[in-house]
Amino acid sequence: MKSSKSKTKERLFIIFSLLPALLISLGIIIYPIINTVIQSFQDPDTGAWTLANYTYLFTNKVSSSAIWYTLYISILTVVLSIGISYLLALFLRFNKSKVARFIGNLYLIPRFIPGLVATYAVMAIIRDSGLLYRLSLLLPQTSALYGFKPGLLYNTKGILLMNLWFNIPFATMIIVAALSGISESLVESARDVGANKFQVFFRVILPLSYKDILIAATFVFMSNISAFTTPYLIGPNFPTMLGVFLRNEFANRNYESAAATSVIIFLFSSVSAVIYLVSNMKEKAWENN
Repeated sequence: MKSSKSKTKERLFIIFSLLPALLISLGIIIYPIINTVIQSFQDPDTGAWTLANYTYLFTNKVSSSAIWYTLYISILTVVLSIGISYLLALFLRFNKSKVARFIGNLYLIPRFIPGLVATYAVMAIIRDSGLLYRLSLLLPQTSALYGFKPGLLYNTKGILLMNLWFNIPFATMIIVAALSGISESLVESARDVGANKFQVFFRVILPLSYKDILIAATFVFMSNISAFTTPYLIGPNFPTMLGVFLRNEFANRNYESAAATSVIIFLFSSVSAVIYLVSNMKEKAWENN
């Protein structure tokens, strides 16, 4: 057995080995967070402690609209992305056709395209003078689609379209991995005892995959609550999302307001993370019982 002295040396070695990483984390992560929180409670003129920055965010028309608009876009993106991704994942997991294999080889391609490049590429297609419009001009003038203008830029529909482009492949990847862990024998056993497709889904597949659905929803929500590129290039001028509002406040040197906005974005992200952690802890408690 190791002596207490050797154990102490081992512990000190571990601490000193981890110390550089800890100091870096404190310098580039912890300190900026603490500094931002402190600045969000300071008066821009006197430096005194105040709640005025948060009061401004929830009472000013521009900032309050940005908060509710961001929540609306983020929640709607989560619902649509997870719904479509789950259906796609079910198809890829339980369908053995050539079409399923073909889609399975292609659905992750959007994940490898830089966000800015993808946004500009989609803009070139869906703008009112873009590819879709030019293709429609090839149709007879009597056609209902002649001169088709999608109207998908600088509005909510454009943001949702790009959000789905980015998030469906990511959420599908997580859910497909979860569904792949469900053995065929388990599904076949349920069918052998007389369960139909809906019963197999609701009593076998969904209970075994809901945790990963929650993980995917958490990450989709967190990535959209602080989104900047898509809403800045495609979204409307009013209301804006919080990422764009934060950039505008910082550009206008309203640093205390920008700090408060950052804290609010962090809190929104934390709520989704807490929901996932609580759900995960309940599941572990249930398994232990």
